[in-house]
Amino acid sequence: RMLSLADAGELSLNRRAVDPLALLERTGLAYIVQAQQQGVTLRVDAPQASLPSISVDTDRLTQVLNNLVSNALHHTTQGEIVLAAKAIDQQVQLIVSDTGSGIAPADLPYIFDRFYRTDKARQRTGDDSSGLGLAIAKAIVEAHGGTLTVTSTPGKGTTFTVTLKVVRASS
Repeated sequence: RMLSLADAGELSLNRRAVDPLALLERTGLAYIVQAQQQGVTLRVDAPQASLPSISVDTDRLTQVLNNLVSNALHHTTQGEIVLAAKAIDQQVQLIVSDTGSGIAPADLPYIFDRFYRTDKARQRTGDDSSGLGLAIAKAIVEAHGGTLTVTSTPGKGTTFTVTLKVVRASS
């Protein structure tokens, strides 16, 4: 349903100005115990300077970050997952990177497609994921006027970057 609404440009957003770092810290706290249980380091890499606010629906953007961190935990058996943010021009980037298994170059163009899975065997082993998580995440980010991109190296890890416009100061 959410994808249908997003496709029609009718996904409702309850936007408010928020601190990007607060979103990352909230997400990190939600997954820190699971990461520790898996023997994976989960950390928030806070910038030295404060970041400008972004205007987002916190519930929907939290859903995006939760999906990205959950996927990272699923594909990272050792090493770390880093949540970071940085300001570039009039945009803020929220970055989720891991040292996990990575994504094959042949799969990268399709990972945001509905029902696409990089591991075809998981479809037969009772995995309860629908293959919609990244499609939904991308739709939510695009409904905010932003972009969701990915870079990955098999065996080295994956980085997802959410890029959103900063809140304009009212004069």
